[in-house]
Order: sequence, then C-alpha cells, then structure tokens
Amino acid sequence: MKNFKSLAKIGALLAVMAVILFACKDEFLDAPPQAALDSGTLGNEFGVESSLIAAYSLLDGYGNFGGWGAAGSNWIFGSVSSDDAYKGSEPGDQQASTDVELYQWSTGAADGYLNDKWRMVYEGVSRCNATLSLMASVEGLNADVVKRVTGEAKFLRAHYHFEAYKFWKNIPYYTEADDDFRKANDADALPLIIADLQAAITDLPDSQGDIGRVTSWVAKAYLGRVQVYTGDYSGGRATLADVVDNGPYALRDCFHDVFSAAEENGSETVLAYQASSNDGDGGGANGNRNDRLNFPHGGSPFGCCGFHQPSQNLVNAYKVDGSGLPFLDGSFNNADVTAADPVDPRLDWTVGRDDVPFLDWGPHAPGWIRDRAWAGPYSPKKNIYEQGSGVGSQVGWANYQLHSLNMHIYRYAEVLLLLAEAEVEVGSLERARELVNMVRARAGNCAQGPDGVAVEVPIDDPGITWATYSVGTYDSPWTDQAVAREAVRMENRLELAMEGHRFFNLRRWGIAKETLNSYIAVEQTRRNYLTAANPYEDRHDLYPLPTVQIELSQVDGKDRLVQNTGW
Repeated sequence: MKNFKSLAKIGALLAVMAVILFACKDEFLDAPPQAALDSGTLGNEFGVESSLIAAYSLLDGYGNFGGWGAAGSNWIFGSVSSDDAYKGSEPGDQQASTDVELYQWSTGAADGYLNDKWRMVYEGVSRCNATLSLMASVEGLNADVVKRVTGEAKFLRAHYHFEAYKFWKNIPYYTEADDDFRKANDADALPLIIADLQAAITDLPDSQGDIGRVTSWVAKAYLGRVQVYTGDYSGGRATLADVVDNGPYALRDCFHDVFSAAEENGSETVLAYQASSNDGDGGGANGNRNDRLNFPHGGSPFGCCGFHQPSQNLVNAYKVDGSGLPFLDGSFNNADVTAADPVDPRLDWTVGRDDVPFLDWGPHAPGWIRDRAWAGPYSPKKNIYEQGSGVGSQVGWANYQLHSLNMHIYRYAEVLLLLAEAEVEVGSLERARELVNMVRARAGNCAQGPDGVAVEVPIDDPGITWATYSVGTYDSPWTDQAVAREAVRMENRLELAMEGHRFFNLRRWGIAKETLNSYIAVEQTRRNYLTAANPYEDRHDLYPLPTVQIELSQVDGKDRLVQNTGW
C-alpha cells in the first residue's frame, strides 16, 4: 500500500532538476547549482516517473523547506482562520498562527506563513512542469506511459494552482513553456485550471495499479469541485452527478473508517497524501510533518503540542433537536453543550473532550491541554491515529506525532455535499435533500464507544455516560431554497470540520464577514485574546500576496505581481 509513496524520496532527490521558484532571497536566483544530474540519469522512464512522484510528494505541503503555513491540510489558513478552531497551544507560540486567527494578515509573521504556502504550491507546479519537460526530451517512451504521465502531471499542476487560487485568486499560471518566472498575475487563472483538469480527464485511465495515483475519476471529481467553488453550479452539477452515478466511490459504513489507518484508501478516498513513516528517512519527513503540532499536549500520551484546538462554537454546532437534526438558526450557540444534550456522534470522532475515550489512547483529560484558559478545553481528534494501529513513527522530532495515516485532500462525502449544493442552487431541492440524507444516514451508523471501539447507533451501552447520540434525516420535502441552502451548508460544516475547508467555504458562499464577525463577538467572551482580532473586512476575502514574492517579480524596477485590494 505504501510502495508508491516510498518512492517519493527518490523523486525528491531528482527534483533538483526542477526550477525552484521564488526563493526567499534575491541572491538565490544567482547562486550556482550545487549538483547536477546528467541526461543519462534522468532521460528514461525511471527518471520521468521519479520526477512525477516528486510532484506528488508535495501534496502534504512539506518539501524539506516548507513551514507550518505550507501544510497541505490548510489547518491554519482554512480552519484556524474560521469559526472551527482556535490556534491553540499557548500565547506567543507560533505567533504567525495567532496573527492569522486575529485577521492581522499584514504582519511580518503572517506574511512569512503566506510565503511558505506560496513557495510550496509553486514548487509543486515547478515539479509538474519539470516532469513534462523531461518527458518531452526522452525518446522511445511508450505512448500509453506518455499519455498517463501527462494526465497525472497536468492534474497535479491544476491542483497546486487551485490551492493558490483559493488563497489569492489573482495568481500567475505556469506551464512547461514558461522560461521567465517573473510573470504577471493580471490574467484569470481559472480557465487554465479547468483546461488542465479536462485534459487530465481525457488522458488518465479509469483506474491505476499503484494506490495513490490519480485517475480520470479523481480528475472529474476535482473538476466538479472547482466548478462549484467558483459558482458554475450547472456545470458542477453535471460533472459531479456523473461521478456519483457512475464513479467508483461510496461512503464508508462508519464515519471514523475514513480516518482509520486500518481502513485507508477505501471507497471514500478521492485524493489523499500517501503518508509514510519508518521508511528509512531519519526525520520522518514522509509522514504528516506539517500537521504534527495538532496533537494533545502536556499529560497526554503524545506530549506535544496542543495546536488547532476545536472552538466552542464548533462543539456546540453538533447539538441536535428531538428529531436528531441540527439547529440551522444558530441557536445551538446559545448555551454550551452538556452531557444531557443530544449530539451528533461525529462530535466525538472530531473533537477530544474530557472523560470521552480518545480513540484507544484512554479518556481525554484536563491535563492534556497546554493552556486551558488560553485556548479552551478541546483537542483535535479527527486525524489522530489509533494506538493499536502501529503507524506511529519511531524516528524524528516528537515522533509520537508523526505517523503514516493518510491525509485526505478530497473525499467522497464532500463530493456528495458539493453536488447537493449545486442541486440547491439550480432548484433541485429534493435531490439535494436525498444527498444530504445519505451523509447523515452514514453519520448515524456508529459512535465513539468505550475503550476506543466504535459502537452502533442507536446505542444501548451503559458504559457511555458522556453523551446521548442522535442523528436524524430530513424526512419532510424541501420546498424553501433558503432553508435547503442552510441545511446543506450546515452539513458541510459538521461533516468536514477541522479538515481545512471551512474558511474557504464561508468566503465563496459570501457569508464570511457576517459569520466571522458574529463568531468573534461571542467567542471573545470565552477566549479573551480574541478581543484583539481585527474585524473581518472586504479585503479579507483574499489573502495578501507575500511581500517577498512581489519584490522578486520586479522587472526593470516594476512589480509584475500586483497586490490584492486592501493590502
């Protein structure tokens, strides 16, 4: 299962042939190369495949130079910046994360994190283009290999550019034909992203022998995601309906199966970083390196680091009414959840709460929190591995936080909810209700039980004293588009919480300013440091371009990259 990912180390070594875009210092551009690989080494199918795998290896956002802000999971820029999570830890630790949370994005610290993300996505683009350029120079390659590798490289190039598009929108788009990387960002990158995805759909096979490689179905699902993200609901509906009706994906029986090491690469995985640990890398760099801060701290079995702590607002959102349905009117946040409140079982698969089993690591306890007064009582849980799984790293800094549990970038539940969103917007409310109910029905199949063992819902287990679990489906027809829209958006939050999507969703829905300013107004009474937060303004609808990238884009003293409005 891990053999494909284990080749990434080879690919990373060969990636020195790729052009490293936008270094932190101008003098890097003039530095002599430290090593070279001759055409005899690279000019064959092995060299092409290794170059391609090097491009895959950056899906996690770590390439031996990427900081925490570059994480492929977007836990800082997509989750901490939203109403899902606090930065966590303690004051002063990784100040850049706090600045992101407080919407103080023009500080030097936040600017540095944004630069990490920029460098990482464009390094991914560079490796894709290097693969295409190398392959064009190799004679005698099998036509099927050329077609497949072209499809994989173009898909990954589209993904890395779309990551940049989500952050900044106004971005340069690079292909293998570019020879000057000081490129303006005055052209719409979206048509080029879509063109690469459409080409990938054509070139890629329906299935691949190596687990983790993309297929035509992955590319089609991703195209549908881009279409819905950018408001093409009719196009997204058609694309995603094909994926749902004819594709190879299905929801797992239990929500937690998606995040279990024993069940990884199952029917719900669309695109995931194929993590690897204990593979010979002394620093564990092929594991979840840029997400390893997001474990309980202190007296926990992990010992560090307490970042990415779920917000009280998120925890309260899992409360349900007598029919097992969420409170769409926001009243869930009128009071904090208690053991007497019926809750969606996804709460305790997503959030570590005191006295609730933390998978098979034992009950979560107050001492597991680094600074409770600062960042609240909850720990992230969704992407934590089971103790008995054996996937924890034996090497590297804080090795208990390193593991080979795959990191999902896109999964089938999101496909269903994006399709439901598109159906609402084109007026097919009953189809949207059907899709949401599929996700909710699965959520009700299992819950966190004693000793870390999943139990079926409804629950008849006297050992569960910490919650009453309940999930209902929407059984009355949807006739009001506004209500249906709120139901789909709430389901999106509950299902995908803490996966780095929330902030980008709020922005594309056009409700970020209202939602996040209201969130801060209430949450600062719980977390005092949030009183320092800037109000969310129109300029926050796009992240600022990193300062150093604008400086490096200069030609004859003129910036080719133009800063986003308001920054």
